Amino acid sequence: MNVDASIDVPAVPASLDTVQDTFGSWWEGLGVDDVSLRFRFETAIVEIAANVIEHTRRSDVGQGRRFLLDLGTDGDDLVAVLSDNGMPVDIDLGEVTMADPEDEGGRGLALAIAALDRLEHTHQGGRNVWTLVCAC
Repeated sequence: MNVDASIDVPAVPASLDTVQDTFGSWWEGLGVDDVSLRFRFETAIVEIAANVIEHTRRSDVGQGRRFLLDLGTDGDDLVAVLSDNGMPVDIDLGEVTMADPEDEGGRGLALAIAALDRLEHTHQGGRNVWTLVCAC
């Protein structure tokens, strides 16, 4: 992947503004005029970042929770790699379903999966790594 933009931020709600600002600047530099593609990709990135902020935990209280976001391209694909320093996440993305309409939450992963061409999660080098891909 060719990384065109990268941020390293604390895993706090205010960092979602930084994610969106970084995405907006990166997107403008791409020269892609596809509003639907932008909406799908940005929505997925923000949903995954929000899940990291809300759900990841650290076992060592001495270090703050942080996440990295790299935005780039790989051939014709748009790629975002989000990695956090939280405890390993045990999730089967194939089992994710949309929450019931009356539920207040539980839609983030389902929305991201629906928006993307590929979503992967691994745990590497002590980090949760989320790879998000949209084909152009």
